[in-house]
Amino acid sequence: MENLNIVLFFASFVLVSLASKQIGEFFSRIRLPKISGYLVTGLLAGPFVLGLMSKDAVANLRFVDEISLAFIAFAAGSELYLPELRGRFRSIGLITAGLVLATLVLGVSAVFFLADFIPFMRDMPAVSRLAVALLAGAIMVARSPSVAIAIINELRAKGPFTQIALGVTVLSDVIVIILFSICSSIAAALLSNLGIDIGLLALVMGEIGISVGIGYLLGRSLEIVLSAQAAQEKLKTAVILGSGFAVFYASHLLAEYSHNSLPFEMHLEPLLICMVGGFYLNNYTNYRLDFAQILHYAGPIIYVAFFTLVGVGLKLDILAQVWPIALALFVVRVISIFVGSFSGGILSGSDMSHNRIRWMVFITQAGVALGLAAQVSVAFPAWGDDFATTMIAVVVINEMIGPILFKWAINRSGEAHTRAPFEGDGLRDAIIFGLEGQALALARQLKAHGWQVKLASLSADYDIDEEERLEFDIYPISGVTLKTMHYLEADKSEAIIGMMSDDQNYRLCEMAYEHFGTSTLIVRLSDRTKAPRFKELGVLAVDPSTAVVSLFDHLVRSPSAASLFIGTAEGQDIIDIEVRDPSLNGVSVRNLRLPLDTMILSIRRDGHTLISHGYTRLKLGDHMTVVGSPASLDRLRLRFEE
Repeated sequence: MENLNIVLFFASFVLVSLASKQIGEFFSRIRLPKISGYLVTGLLAGPFVLGLMSKDAVANLRFVDEISLAFIAFAAGSELYLPELRGRFRSIGLITAGLVLATLVLGVSAVFFLADFIPFMRDMPAVSRLAVALLAGAIMVARSPSVAIAIINELRAKGPFTQIALGVTVLSDVIVIILFSICSSIAAALLSNLGIDIGLLALVMGEIGISVGIGYLLGRSLEIVLSAQAAQEKLKTAVILGSGFAVFYASHLLAEYSHNSLPFEMHLEPLLICMVGGFYLNNYTNYRLDFAQILHYAGPIIYVAFFTLVGVGLKLDILAQVWPIALALFVVRVISIFVGSFSGGILSGSDMSHNRIRWMVFITQAGVALGLAAQVSVAFPAWGDDFATTMIAVVVINEMIGPILFKWAINRSGEAHTRAPFEGDGLRDAIIFGLEGQALALARQLKAHGWQVKLASLSADYDIDEEERLEFDIYPISGVTLKTMHYLEADKSEAIIGMMSDDQNYRLCEMAYEHFGTSTLIVRLSDRTKAPRFKELGVLAVDPSTAVVSLFDHLVRSPSAASLFIGTAEGQDIIDIEVRDPSLNGVSVRNLRLPLDTMILSIRRDGHTLISHGYTRLKLGDHMTVVGSPASLDRLRLRFEE
């Protein structure tokens, strides 16, 4: 009967998680963290609001918690990649030390002295208050590498400020798990009235040492799993998650056995074990990328499940009482972060302008902090749920405000490289960098379709006759610089095409992306392995060898469509038209009254391609791909773009 209940609880939880995923996506669209959406969904589905999941469901789904916590620990270990930290160890180490020390001291002090205002701590003796304060202080040290990495990628940030911010964030999450292990053992001793002596400290250090050793063995075992060429990625993912759950299960068995059969109780730290395993795989094996790929694809599912379950377990009555305390702890944490990062920055000799704003990048919290709070909930059932609810409230505030401050600080440091807004002149103009046969052929083709084309020549070596010189606007340039780009009026060009070396093309696209926001960037690749760099900038990178093969493939399988594409279909053409006429905003395609010889193939909107149908409504800024006769397409362009 109990197994049947677990199955029913799990089935209902899967349905809630599916809804949670959609609500998280909605939160993301309104520029709020997805995690907050998951927490809100769990809270609504929990026993205090809709009652879709009961308190018994949370208890019976503890295995979901433990699998998720193991995954979070694996991810924390994998984020610490030593080669990326070399060269800035001193700055990262000093700032991390300042942050950990200041946050722990001020956090423990704040929770201890605010105990009379925290409902579940009011009746506790001083020793128990100190134990709870140690656990809270340790959790307040945690950061959020996942949020930091997401923002850095979004802003394309790079430079010393960004490197130190990421290094400290990742290192803090490694230290916090070790710190939490120590504080948890000391708190357990204080709550059991055992006192703190040399024997206890030796036991704690022994537990940590054994946990590190087991973590190393776990990493070696998972290395064998990842090396299995025949095994599918899903199977490897299942083994990794299963091994994480096994670590938690074994640690529970050991604690129970030592409590009943030994003169002392032994607690191994499953989070530390999994973190060490992830660290080993990431730094000392050849399977770093394989491991990262597994974490990347499994992550969204795990995070939805974990944070939704955390939301279900939130006690709304306690949450309503602790919001003032959560705000107070948030303020204390911000002050401690400022003190720690500023003092660490001064000791490391960092730029003073960076020291003043660096604290802003360390506010965010997420997975590890919530995971540690969940650990306390399990380890100390008498008051653990109330403690977890209080700390989750603090984490939610940090998660809401932290990303905003992080973005502001990166932009203020001058290390953000985001896309500039495009301010074109409304004309169809393009600049081709590189003077050669293909460049001339492309320029001729574009001019035939009504484009204004400039050719930028880095070298006068190409043999071009006088007639061709008169046919095209050719601009000799000494190099690809911002001054050159302004000289060519690149800020007004709708398209920039690079036909130079890959490195020159990348510099060209990077400048166009950051300074002009050019809508269309196209390059010809020499080395296909460099394509991902261009993709990050939204560049259309063409590899000539694969492009020709693909074209022949389409000519064989779909000759009519391919003929349209390459312009050999008689009396037919295909173009992109931008919707600029305000009167067309919101008009459905079926009401456009297009010429009979034209058809809208697709609509590109906000980076997504929509397959249009009669009920699709246009929006200003849409780019429509239209096929039809050249004359009709010219009329449509005037109608939509004027």
